[in-house]
Amino acid sequence: MRRLFPLTVAATAAAVLLAACGSPSGAESDGGASADGELTPVKVGVIPIVDVAPIYLGVQKGFFEDHGLDVTLEPAQGGAAIVPAVVSGEYQFGFSNVTSLLVGLSQGLPVKAVAPGNFSTGKAGADFGAVVAPANSDIASAVDLAGRTVAVNTLNNIGDTTIRYAVQSGGGDPAAVEFVEMAFPDMPAAVTGGQVDAAWLVEPHLTLAVEQGAKIVSSNFVETDHDLLVAAYFTSDKEIADDPETVEAFTAAMDESLTYAAANPAETRAVLDTYTEIDPVIREVMVMPRFAPALEASSFQVLADLGLEYGMFDKPVDVNRLLVPAE
Repeated sequence: MRRLFPLTVAATAAAVLLAACGSPSGAESDGGASADGELTPVKVGVIPIVDVAPIYLGVQKGFFEDHGLDVTLEPAQGGAAIVPAVVSGEYQFGFSNVTSLLVGLSQGLPVKAVAPGNFSTGKAGADFGAVVAPANSDIASAVDLAGRTVAVNTLNNIGDTTIRYAVQSGGGDPAAVEFVEMAFPDMPAAVTGGQVDAAWLVEPHLTLAVEQGAKIVSSNFVETDHDLLVAAYFTSDKEIADDPETVEAFTAAMDESLTYAAANPAETRAVLDTYTEIDPVIREVMVMPRFAPALEASSFQVLADLGLEYGMFDKPVDVNRLLVPAE
Protein backbone atom coordinates (compact mmCIF):
# COMPACT_ATOMS: atom_id res chain seq x y z
CA MET A 1 0.00 0.00 0.00
CA ARG A 2 1.30 3.43 -0.88
CA ARG A 3 1.87 5.77 2.00
CA LEU A 4 -0.19 8.97 1.91
CA PHE A 5 1.48 12.16 3.04
CA PRO A 6 -0.34 14.96 4.89
CA LEU A 7 -0.07 18.43 3.45
CA THR A 8 -1.18 21.93 4.43
CA VAL A 9 -0.28 25.31 3.05
CA ALA A 10 -0.49 27.86 5.84
CA ALA A 11 -0.35 31.58 5.26
CA THR A 12 0.94 32.13 8.78
CA ALA A 13 4.05 30.13 7.96
CA ALA A 14 5.14 32.97 5.71
CA ALA A 15 6.11 34.90 8.83
CA VAL A 16 9.27 32.79 9.03
CA LEU A 17 10.71 34.57 6.01
CA LEU A 18 9.00 37.88 6.53
CA ALA A 19 11.08 38.42 9.65
CA ALA A 20 14.20 38.08 7.52
CA CYS A 21 13.11 40.19 4.56
CA GLY A 22 15.01 43.25 5.67
CA SER A 23 18.13 41.50 6.90
CA PRO A 24 21.48 42.12 5.18
CA SER A 25 22.43 39.65 2.46
CA GLY A 26 26.12 40.40 2.48
CA ALA A 27 25.90 41.92 -1.00
CA GLU A 28 26.57 45.57 -1.64
CA SER A 29 23.59 47.55 -2.89
CA ASP A 30 24.21 49.14 -6.29
CA GLY A 31 21.41 51.13 -8.04
CA GLY A 32 18.04 51.88 -6.60
CA ALA A 33 19.17 52.87 -3.11
CA SER A 34 18.97 56.47 -1.95
CA ALA A 35 22.01 58.73 -2.05
CA ASP A 36 22.79 57.92 1.59
CA GLY A 37 22.73 54.20 0.85
CA GLU A 38 19.42 53.45 2.56
CA LEU A 39 17.14 50.87 0.98
CA THR A 40 13.71 51.82 -0.34
CA PRO A 41 10.99 49.90 1.56
CA VAL A 42 8.34 48.17 -0.57
CA LYS A 43 5.50 45.82 0.29
CA VAL A 44 4.50 42.99 -2.05
CA GLY A 45 1.22 41.12 -1.72
CA VAL A 46 1.71 37.40 -2.35
CA ILE A 47 -0.25 34.18 -1.99
CA PRO A 48 1.65 31.51 0.02
CA ILE A 49 1.77 28.95 -2.81
CA VAL A 50 4.53 27.31 -4.85
CA ASP A 51 4.09 29.87 -7.66
CA VAL A 52 5.78 32.65 -5.67
CA ALA A 53 8.92 30.69 -4.72
CA PRO A 54 11.18 32.87 -6.93
CA ILE A 55 10.42 36.10 -5.06
CA TYR A 56 11.09 34.44 -1.69
CA LEU A 57 14.31 33.05 -3.12
CA GLY A 58 15.27 36.43 -4.54
CA VAL A 59 14.79 38.10 -1.17
CA GLN A 60 16.81 35.34 0.48
CA LYS A 61 19.66 35.69 -2.04
CA GLY A 62 19.79 39.48 -1.69
CA PHE A 63 18.77 40.34 -5.26
CA PHE A 64 16.30 43.01 -4.14
CA GLU A 65 18.80 44.58 -1.78
CA ASP A 66 21.27 44.66 -4.66
CA HIS A 67 18.74 46.85 -6.47
CA GLY A 68 18.21 49.10 -3.46
CA LEU A 69 14.96 47.60 -2.16
CA ASP A 70 13.94 46.44 1.31
CA VAL A 71 11.11 44.03 0.49
CA THR A 72 8.38 42.93 2.89
CA LEU A 73 6.28 40.05 1.58
CA GLU A 74 2.66 40.29 2.73
CA PRO A 75 0.75 36.96 2.59
CA ALA A 76 -2.87 37.21 1.43
CA GLN A 77 -5.61 34.72 0.57
CA GLY A 78 -5.81 35.75 -3.05
CA GLY A 79 -6.12 38.44 -5.68
CA ALA A 80 -9.41 39.68 -4.23
CA ALA A 81 -7.38 41.14 -1.36
CA ILE A 82 -4.14 41.91 -3.22
CA VAL A 83 -5.49 43.90 -6.17
CA PRO A 84 -7.32 46.57 -4.13
CA ALA A 85 -4.36 46.81 -1.74
CA VAL A 86 -2.04 47.59 -4.67
CA VAL A 87 -4.47 50.04 -6.27
CA SER A 88 -4.90 51.89 -2.94
CA GLY A 89 -1.13 52.04 -2.37
CA GLU A 90 -1.10 49.78 0.69
CA TYR A 91 1.18 47.46 -1.30
CA GLN A 92 3.49 48.73 -4.01
CA PHE A 93 3.38 45.40 -5.90
CA GLY A 94 1.30 42.24 -5.95
CA PHE A 95 0.94 38.76 -7.44
CA SER A 96 -2.13 37.60 -9.36
CA ASN A 97 -3.16 35.16 -12.04
CA VAL A 98 -3.44 36.65 -15.52
CA THR A 99 -7.22 36.28 -15.90
CA SER A 100 -7.83 38.28 -12.71
CA LEU A 101 -5.58 41.07 -14.01
CA LEU A 102 -7.38 41.10 -17.36
CA VAL A 103 -10.78 41.26 -15.64
CA GLY A 104 -9.52 44.11 -13.46
CA LEU A 105 -8.23 45.98 -16.50
CA SER A 106 -11.58 45.48 -18.27
CA GLN A 107 -13.28 47.08 -15.27
CA GLY A 108 -11.02 50.11 -15.41
CA LEU A 109 -8.62 49.24 -12.61
CA PRO A 110 -5.28 51.09 -13.06
CA VAL A 111 -2.92 48.08 -12.97
CA LYS A 112 0.18 47.16 -14.94
CA ALA A 113 2.08 43.86 -15.06
CA VAL A 114 5.81 44.27 -14.38
CA ALA A 115 7.20 40.70 -14.31
CA PRO A 116 6.07 37.15 -15.01
CA GLY A 117 4.87 35.02 -12.14
CA ASN A 118 4.98 31.55 -13.64
CA PHE A 119 4.28 29.57 -16.78
CA SER A 120 2.90 26.15 -17.63
CA THR A 121 5.60 23.49 -18.00
CA GLY A 122 4.12 22.67 -21.40
CA LYS A 123 4.17 18.95 -20.57
CA ALA A 124 0.86 17.10 -20.61
CA GLY A 125 0.53 14.90 -17.55
CA ALA A 126 3.46 16.70 -15.89
CA ASP A 127 2.25 20.24 -15.28
CA PHE A 128 1.74 21.98 -11.93
CA GLY A 129 -2.01 22.20 -12.56
CA ALA A 130 -4.42 19.56 -13.90
CA VAL A 131 -7.92 18.14 -13.74
CA VAL A 132 -8.23 14.87 -11.83
CA ALA A 133 -10.99 12.27 -11.53
CA PRO A 134 -11.41 9.05 -9.54
CA ALA A 135 -9.26 6.20 -10.83
CA ASN A 136 -12.36 4.13 -11.74
CA SER A 137 -14.12 7.03 -13.49
CA ASP A 138 -15.07 6.79 -17.16
CA ILE A 139 -13.67 10.30 -17.62
CA ALA A 140 -10.55 9.83 -19.74
CA SER A 141 -9.92 13.26 -21.25
CA ALA A 142 -11.14 16.84 -21.23
CA VAL A 143 -13.97 16.17 -23.68
CA ASP A 144 -15.52 13.77 -21.15
CA LEU A 145 -15.97 16.65 -18.68
CA ALA A 146 -18.97 17.93 -20.65
CA GLY A 147 -22.07 17.19 -18.60
CA ARG A 148 -20.03 16.59 -15.42
CA THR A 149 -19.40 18.57 -12.24
CA VAL A 150 -15.89 19.97 -11.93
CA ALA A 151 -14.53 21.74 -8.84
CA VAL A 152 -12.51 24.94 -9.29
CA ASN A 153 -11.20 27.25 -6.61
CA THR A 154 -12.84 30.36 -8.10
CA LEU A 155 -15.67 30.59 -10.61
CA ASN A 156 -15.22 32.61 -13.81
CA ASN A 157 -11.46 32.68 -13.66
CA ILE A 158 -8.38 30.99 -15.11
CA GLY A 159 -9.38 27.47 -14.02
CA ASP A 160 -12.78 27.18 -15.67
CA THR A 161 -11.66 29.29 -18.65
CA THR A 162 -8.83 26.92 -19.57
CA ILE A 163 -10.95 23.83 -18.84
CA ARG A 164 -13.70 25.10 -21.15
CA TYR A 165 -11.12 25.59 -23.88
CA ALA A 166 -9.70 22.09 -23.37
CA VAL A 167 -13.22 20.63 -23.61
CA GLN A 168 -13.99 22.66 -26.72
CA SER A 169 -10.67 21.70 -28.37
CA GLY A 170 -11.56 18.04 -27.89
CA GLY A 171 -14.90 18.50 -29.63
CA GLY A 172 -17.09 18.84 -26.54
CA ASP A 173 -19.52 21.53 -25.43
CA PRO A 174 -17.74 23.89 -23.00
CA ALA A 175 -21.08 25.25 -21.78
CA ALA A 176 -22.10 21.76 -20.63
CA VAL A 177 -19.49 21.63 -17.85
CA GLU A 178 -20.97 22.39 -14.42
CA PHE A 179 -18.38 24.17 -12.30
CA VAL A 180 -18.51 24.07 -8.50
CA GLU A 181 -16.50 26.50 -6.37
CA MET A 182 -14.39 24.77 -3.73
CA ALA A 183 -11.12 25.40 -1.87
CA PHE A 184 -8.13 23.44 -3.19
CA PRO A 185 -7.49 21.59 0.11
CA ASP A 186 -11.06 20.22 0.06
CA MET A 187 -10.93 18.91 -3.50
CA PRO A 188 -9.04 15.58 -3.12
CA ALA A 189 -11.58 14.29 -0.61
CA ALA A 190 -14.46 15.61 -2.72
CA VAL A 191 -13.18 13.65 -5.72
CA THR A 192 -12.61 10.37 -3.87
CA GLY A 193 -15.93 10.80 -2.02
CA GLY A 194 -17.92 11.41 -5.19
CA GLN A 195 -19.09 14.92 -4.31
CA VAL A 196 -17.85 16.07 -7.72
CA ASP A 197 -16.99 14.16 -10.87
CA ALA A 198 -13.61 15.88 -11.24
CA ALA A 199 -11.53 18.72 -9.82
CA TRP A 200 -8.97 21.19 -11.08
CA LEU A 201 -5.98 21.20 -8.75
CA VAL A 202 -2.60 22.89 -8.58
CA GLU A 203 0.47 21.79 -6.67
CA PRO A 204 0.96 20.64 -4.00
CA HIS A 205 -2.69 19.55 -3.82
CA LEU A 206 -2.42 17.88 -7.23
CA THR A 207 0.28 15.45 -6.12
CA LEU A 208 -1.64 14.71 -2.92
CA ALA A 209 -4.76 13.83 -4.92
CA VAL A 210 -2.76 11.50 -7.16
CA GLU A 211 -1.19 9.89 -4.06
CA GLN A 212 -4.74 9.25 -2.84
CA GLY A 213 -5.65 7.42 -6.04
CA ALA A 214 -6.97 10.09 -8.42
CA LYS A 215 -5.93 10.13 -12.07
CA ILE A 216 -5.04 13.08 -14.27
CA VAL A 217 -7.54 13.47 -17.11
CA SER A 218 -6.60 16.90 -18.48
CA SER A 219 -3.59 19.19 -18.30
CA ASN A 220 -5.78 22.21 -18.99
CA PHE A 221 -2.97 24.80 -19.02
CA VAL A 222 -0.95 22.76 -21.52
CA GLU A 223 -4.01 22.09 -23.67
CA THR A 224 -4.67 25.83 -23.78
CA ASP A 225 -1.12 26.91 -24.64
CA HIS A 226 2.19 25.11 -24.13
CA ASP A 227 3.78 28.40 -23.06
CA LEU A 228 0.83 29.71 -21.06
CA LEU A 229 1.64 32.62 -18.75
CA VAL A 230 -0.41 31.76 -15.67
CA ALA A 231 0.38 34.63 -13.29
CA ALA A 232 2.28 37.90 -13.06
CA TYR A 233 3.54 40.50 -10.62
CA PHE A 234 1.88 43.88 -11.02
CA THR A 235 1.75 47.44 -9.73
CA SER A 236 -0.53 50.46 -10.08
CA ASP A 237 -0.42 53.27 -12.62
CA LYS A 238 0.08 55.68 -9.72
CA GLU A 239 3.16 53.82 -8.46
CA ILE A 240 4.66 53.96 -11.96
CA ALA A 241 3.98 57.70 -12.22
CA ASP A 242 5.15 58.54 -8.69
CA ASP A 243 8.19 56.29 -8.39
CA PRO A 244 9.36 54.85 -11.73
CA GLU A 245 12.84 54.12 -10.31
CA THR A 246 11.40 51.74 -7.72
CA VAL A 247 9.26 50.01 -10.34
CA GLU A 248 12.32 49.60 -12.57
CA ALA A 249 14.39 48.26 -9.66
CA PHE A 250 11.67 45.78 -8.64
CA THR A 251 11.28 44.54 -12.21
CA ALA A 252 15.04 44.01 -12.57
CA ALA A 253 15.29 42.19 -9.23
CA MET A 254 12.27 40.06 -10.06
CA ASP A 255 13.69 39.06 -13.45
CA GLU A 256 16.96 38.16 -11.73
CA SER A 257 15.05 36.08 -9.18
CA LEU A 258 13.11 34.23 -11.89
CA THR A 259 16.29 33.49 -13.83
CA TYR A 260 18.01 32.18 -10.71
CA ALA A 261 14.99 30.05 -9.73
CA ALA A 262 14.90 28.44 -13.18
CA ALA A 263 18.63 27.64 -13.04
CA ASN A 264 18.55 26.34 -9.45
CA PRO A 265 15.48 24.12 -9.02
CA ALA A 266 16.74 22.47 -5.81
CA GLU A 267 17.08 25.85 -4.08
CA THR A 268 13.68 26.87 -5.41
CA ARG A 269 12.05 23.81 -3.82
CA ALA A 270 14.00 24.33 -0.59
CA VAL A 271 12.75 27.90 -0.14
CA LEU A 272 9.19 26.56 0.06
CA ASP A 273 10.00 25.45 3.62
CA THR A 274 10.33 29.09 4.66
CA TYR A 275 6.74 30.07 3.91
CA THR A 276 4.64 26.90 3.46
CA GLU A 277 4.08 23.64 5.31
CA ILE A 278 4.42 20.97 2.66
CA ASP A 279 5.35 17.41 3.52
CA PRO A 280 9.01 16.99 2.46
CA VAL A 281 8.26 13.93 0.35
CA ILE A 282 5.44 15.70 -1.52
CA ARG A 283 7.67 18.74 -1.98
CA GLU A 284 10.36 16.67 -3.71
CA VAL A 285 8.08 14.85 -6.15
CA MET A 286 5.50 17.49 -7.06
CA VAL A 287 5.78 19.39 -10.35
CA MET A 288 7.00 22.98 -10.10
CA PRO A 289 5.87 25.70 -12.54
CA ARG A 290 8.22 26.96 -15.22
CA PHE A 291 9.89 30.23 -14.28
CA ALA A 292 11.32 32.72 -16.78
CA PRO A 293 11.92 36.49 -16.95
CA ALA A 294 10.52 39.16 -19.29
CA LEU A 295 6.95 39.93 -20.29
CA GLU A 296 5.47 40.21 -23.77
CA ALA A 297 1.99 41.32 -24.80
CA SER A 298 1.49 38.04 -26.65
CA SER A 299 1.77 36.17 -23.35
CA PHE A 300 -1.53 37.74 -22.24
CA GLN A 301 -3.38 37.41 -25.53
CA VAL A 302 -4.45 33.76 -25.21
CA LEU A 303 -6.32 34.32 -21.96
CA ALA A 304 -7.63 37.69 -23.16
CA ASP A 305 -9.21 36.00 -26.19
CA LEU A 306 -10.69 33.18 -24.11
CA GLY A 307 -11.97 35.59 -21.49
CA LEU A 308 -13.92 37.42 -24.17
CA GLU A 309 -15.19 34.20 -25.74
CA TYR A 310 -16.43 32.80 -22.43
CA GLY A 311 -17.93 36.02 -21.09
CA MET A 312 -15.31 37.18 -18.58
CA PHE A 313 -15.56 40.66 -20.10
CA ASP A 314 -18.01 42.38 -22.43
CA LYS A 315 -15.54 43.74 -24.97
CA PRO A 316 -11.98 42.96 -26.10
CA VAL A 317 -9.19 43.87 -23.68
CA ASP A 318 -6.17 45.63 -25.15
CA VAL A 319 -3.37 43.63 -23.55
CA ASN A 320 -0.86 46.36 -24.36
CA ARG A 321 -2.56 48.47 -21.68
CA LEU A 322 -1.43 45.88 -19.13
CA LEU A 323 2.25 46.50 -19.86
CA VAL A 324 4.44 49.35 -18.67
CA PRO A 325 5.14 51.58 -21.72
CA ALA A 326 8.69 51.36 -23.02
CA GLU A 327 10.74 54.52 -22.56
